[in-house]
Amino acid sequence: MTTTTPSTGQAPRVSGSRVLLGAAVGALVVGAVVVALGGLLAGADAAYGAAAGAGITAAVFLVGALVVNVVASLVPKASLLVALMTYVLQVVVMAVVFAGLSNAAAFEEQTPREWLAAGVIAATATWVVAHIWLVTRQRIPLYDLPSAGPSGAWTGGER
Repeated sequence: MTTTTPSTGQAPRVSGSRVLLGAAVGALVVGAVVVALGGLLAGADAAYGAAAGAGITAAVFLVGALVVNVVASLVPKASLLVALMTYVLQVVVMAVVFAGLSNAAAFEEQTPREWLAAGVIAATATWVVAHIWLVTRQRIPLYDLPSAGPSGAWTGGER
C-alpha cells in the first residue's frame, strides 16, 4: 500500500471535524428513528420526549467535542485537561437540563419521560459507537516521510 503526500512535502493534515460530524449525524438519525417509534407507539407526547432527549444529547456531545477538537489543534498540551473539564461540564449541563425538564408541565406524565430516556440512551450509544468506528478508520500518519527537493534529491535523511 502506498501513501501519497501533498505536493508541499508535508504530511496530510488530519482533521477531527469529519469524525465529529459523522457521529452527530449518526446520533440524530437514530434519534429520528426513536422519535418516529415514539410517535407511532405512544403518540405525540412520546415523540416530543424522544426528540428532546436525542436532540439535547447530540447537541451537548457535539459542542463538547468541538471544544476539545479546537483546543487540541491549538494547544495540544492542554487537550487532556480541557477534555476532562468538558466531560464534567457535559454531565452537569445534562443534569441541569433534565432536572428542569422533569419539572416542566410537558413531562408530568410517565410516557414522555420514558421516551426522553430512550432518546438519550439511543443518541448516547450511537454517538459512542459512531465516534469509535470513525476514529479507528481515520488515516493518521505514524511519522513524516522525507520529501524530495526541487531537484529530485531527497532531503531530510537517507533514502
